[in-house]
Amino acid sequence: MRDGKDGHGHFESILQEDVPKSRDGKHKQIVERLLHELGELKPGMAMKVPLSELPDSKENIRSALTRAANQRQIRIATSSNDDHLFVWKKHMANGH
Repeated sequence: MRDGKDGHGHFESILQEDVPKSRDGKHKQIVERLLHELGELKPGMAMKVPLSELPDSKENIRSALTRAANQRQIRIATSSNDDHLFVWKKHMANGH
């Protein structure tokens, strides 16, 4: 629980609770929606998401979605073309 520099490091330290969480909300709504719909997909199906409906680039949304899925231990795969982002759940070879 230090404030400021204490001679042990170059950078200032702050409490974790004081760290801004602005990135948490940037893609949260679309990522939550995609994960929810992904959970409702039948095996062998993929979501076809129009890029025009994404609030950011497909690369940034794909990264945010992959991070969120990994945190929830959901294995996903993605692909894209000029117009759509495709997302589906990976299934392990042994059926899990």
